[in-house]
Amino acid sequence: MIPCMSSHSVAEAMERFPELVERVLRGEPVVITRDGRPVAELRAAEGAGTAGAVTPEALAWLDRLRVTPARPASIDAATLIRQLRDEGP
Repeated sequence: MIPCMSSHSVAEAMERFPELVERVLRGEPVVITRDGRPVAELRAAEGAGTAGAVTPEALAWLDRLRVTPARPASIDAATLIRQLRDEGP
């Protein structure tokens, strides 16, 4: 099913911008008009709506960036902070 295209004047689009963005993200084409003539079209950016998706490619990318410590830490972070704090300047 192809969603209906809605058209809105510039003034109306400014008033209802957040709502229009949500409609665009749901796949509805939105046209902005001035003096009854189309002047702009809102459309979702490539990849919009997939920000939370975890893909195998994303996991592989994270795995490639993983930093492994050369050797295990001898003390935990809290102890290190306490030692640095107590040593003072």
